[in-house]
Amino acid sequence: MAWFRNLIQVSATTKPFIKPRNKKNPFPFPITQLFGLAPFSSEAINEAPQVNECSNLGPTKPGEKPRVVVLGTGWAGSRLMKGLDPKIYDIVCVSPRNHMVFTPLLASTCVGTLEFRSVAEPVGRIQPAISKEPGSYFFLSKCTSIDTDDHVVQCETITDGVRTLDPWKFKISYDKLVIALGAEALTFGIHGVKDNAIFLREVHHAQEIRRKLLLNLMLSDVPGISEEEKSRLLHCVVVGGGPTGVEFSGELSDFIMKDVRLRYAHVKDYIHVTLIEANEILSSFDVRLRRYATNQLTKSGVRLVRGTVKDVKAQKIILNDGTEVPYGLLVWSTGVGPSTFVKSLELPKAPAGRIGIDEWLRVPSVQDVYAIGDCSGFLESTGKQVLPALAQVAERQGKYLAELLNKIGTTGGGHANCAQDIDYGNPFEYRHLGSMASVGSYKALVDLRQSKEGKGLSLAGFFSWFIWRSAYLTRVVSWRNRFYVAINWATTFVFGRDISRI
Repeated sequence: MAWFRNLIQVSATTKPFIKPRNKKNPFPFPITQLFGLAPFSSEAINEAPQVNECSNLGPTKPGEKPRVVVLGTGWAGSRLMKGLDPKIYDIVCVSPRNHMVFTPLLASTCVGTLEFRSVAEPVGRIQPAISKEPGSYFFLSKCTSIDTDDHVVQCETITDGVRTLDPWKFKISYDKLVIALGAEALTFGIHGVKDNAIFLREVHHAQEIRRKLLLNLMLSDVPGISEEEKSRLLHCVVVGGGPTGVEFSGELSDFIMKDVRLRYAHVKDYIHVTLIEANEILSSFDVRLRRYATNQLTKSGVRLVRGTVKDVKAQKIILNDGTEVPYGLLVWSTGVGPSTFVKSLELPKAPAGRIGIDEWLRVPSVQDVYAIGDCSGFLESTGKQVLPALAQVAERQGKYLAELLNKIGTTGGGHANCAQDIDYGNPFEYRHLGSMASVGSYKALVDLRQSKEGKGLSLAGFFSWFIWRSAYLTRVVSWRNRFYVAINWATTFVFGRDISRI
């Protein structure tokens, strides 16, 4: 056994083959505290306050690359990080999620048409510098406050209820700050929405919808369940007739027609979908396309109800006219508005409470702060209308701002308070590329006109569905996810959707 003893000695004396990203400071935070990995010992607890005193990213020094701090990993923030030049800037991203969600295809994951990973793009793949460069980082945290005078953001780690130490608080100094925090679902102050409805904006929302849907299907097949309870459990109600609500209703009707009726024969006649909208569904499309969508959804078994919700209870919703609608699954998709945190920021505000910006996406009255995406809107003084909360708006703003910041960095204005005299060039201009929406049964709407009254391509049907899928496949961020999406579509077409409840 001499060879074994020698092997142990060599292993004990050999240094691990791991190169730190920064030899002087491998990580600017106590990593065990940041990710909740610290051992539960008295020594570790006693040492924690001492580490906390220096656990910040301080201001950059002369000769160092300036630091861009990006808040958010939505369409705007992700496109910005993709376009930033890591040779010019250190890039630090702060977000409660470590991925971007390809929201146009999120509804497809709820019923098993696509896998969840097919619509989630890791931040490290979008901007590799975050994983490789010494001064660039991603922090799974939320921003709690912004000090625009000292160029500092206060952050707090996300623990998701895991049994770890308390959330870790830290500060990050910035040279340039980009607020891309998106928006949150509107509830219009209706009682019970947050407690009983499921929103459809994140991957975990889609996972919850899928689990609830399949659970209700299996529970409704249990002996002894009354007819009334079966109908309630298998009644899927969608509130909101925008693109997300309509596409989810279409996906759900396809799932019912092609998979539920085949695999849940005992309860197939009980499951149904109701779409509730206060006005017209798909109001951004013209009358002809809206009428086509209405007819197609009705033909697929979706019941359309025009009305507004007054109250939401655990098993039923009450409309303003007094109608009670029992449900087993309630999905809320009624548009978005600025988050509570965005409203609380002491920054100029655009209409509807968004962060006010000028033509170059800057936040006036403060230095080196920009806002893009759904959380921002043009100030009235610019003479421009607030742009709609669309993915293509956010993506275009992210691309524009990345090019602008790269230009500022190359001309010597990258550091804090150094860009006052730089020519910013042409302001941001948005040109609408059109709208698309799937309505199920291999049918979709495509409107590539600048407005409902303008000239251009406007069609509906199977060919539109082919254009819809082709366009979204090309817009998926990486080749990896494009491959996933294409394979998922192919396997679903051949073998049907997966109905396993995992």
